[in-house]
Amino acid sequence: MEIQYCSLPAGSSARKTVSVDSIHNWNLSSLYVSAEDMDDFYAEYKDILHNGLYNNLREGVVDLLGINYYSEEKTRAIIAELHARRPKGYETFLAWLRENPYNNGFYVLGI
Repeated sequence: MEIQYCSLPAGSSARKTVSVDSIHNWNLSSLYVSAEDMDDFYAEYKDILHNGLYNNLREGVVDLLGINYYSEEKTRAIIAELHARRPKGYETFLAWLRENPYNNGFYVLGI
């Protein structure tokens, strides 16, 4: 699973943002979760990553098999949740979120 910065310009339409054509996998700046660790990741982060935007433009809990987009506004809320809950590995995720060079949120891209 890949956690990737959204490099689209701020203000891009929701449809474009979650389009498969807008996402380019295997970015060097991405974080990765191995298949063996996905269940643990889900258990630790499902309550924090609960409002991602899916490819069908609906929102819900992190989908480990699809596209999940979190806007800059949602990212700020996620940062606050990471501070409050401190799930396993949160320090790495938190530092990565703060380093976002695009300031347009991020994706969790399922397998």
